[in-house]
Amino acid sequence: MNWSARRSRFRQLMDTDACYYPGSVYDPISARIAEDLGFELGMFAGSVAALTVIGAPDIITLNQAEFANQAYRINRAGNLPLIVDADHGYGNAMNVKRTVEELETAGVAAMSIEDTLLPRAFGSGGATSLISIEEGVGKMKAAIAGRQDPDLVILGRTSAMSVSNTDDAIARAKAYESAGVDMLMMVGLKELDQLKALHAAVNIPVMLGGTTKELMDKSLLADHGVRICLQGHKPFAAAVQATYDTLKALRDGVDPADIKTAASKDLMDQVTRADEVNREMDSWL
Repeated sequence: MNWSARRSRFRQLMDTDACYYPGSVYDPISARIAEDLGFELGMFAGSVAALTVIGAPDIITLNQAEFANQAYRINRAGNLPLIVDADHGYGNAMNVKRTVEELETAGVAAMSIEDTLLPRAFGSGGATSLISIEEGVGKMKAAIAGRQDPDLVILGRTSAMSVSNTDDAIARAKAYESAGVDMLMMVGLKELDQLKALHAAVNIPVMLGGTTKELMDKSLLADHGVRICLQGHKPFAAAVQATYDTLKALRDGVDPADIKTAASKDLMDQVTRADEVNREMDSWL
């Protein structure tokens, strides 16, 4: 498939002076819903991927192939430019290069590579640690080397704002910018002073992995170089709750006809693209 148009559209959005909230998606149907509702971008997070594909929490037991395969399923279902959280690239710098190659083939428009030490080290007690800036730079360079389509966007991601301090976060951001990444993804930024310091230090667009309610203002974020800000991943959690409630009701003896929260036939036809499929069947069968 040709993924160029959605990647070009992603870059055009990043060249504007606006900030966008992407739709958190996890499978083909959720991506189509986000696209139909007018979301400019989709976000497929590593945490959501672990939940969707293997039913596990985000402890990096999902593997690269499982992640890339699900990203491909999402991308082939529509035309929504998709950002993915490629975690630590599933290994060292050489693994990062391979991860970029696989996810580019799967059709993503943008991907983040982070400098978190993953999987977490023995004896860490689950605490988050970061690799050195030098190793992080090596991973960013490997990611860029793995890219074939120049429109594919590489984001250098760090959680240093919350793991260490603002100075370290800015040092890492500047180092990754110098290494050649297209954007930065900052996780754990919670204060306006941090945002201002980051904006003054870097010259490339920024994506935030969420922030405080006080900072969740598109105009404020846009004025400080933020082009994307996540709103969390409520759609998957809402789907889990809806499925649980429906199955529980059925198990408790509720008549299926009395389940009023299920999608209507019209909505099911819309998200499955039934009209298009029926036209093709009429033409070819």
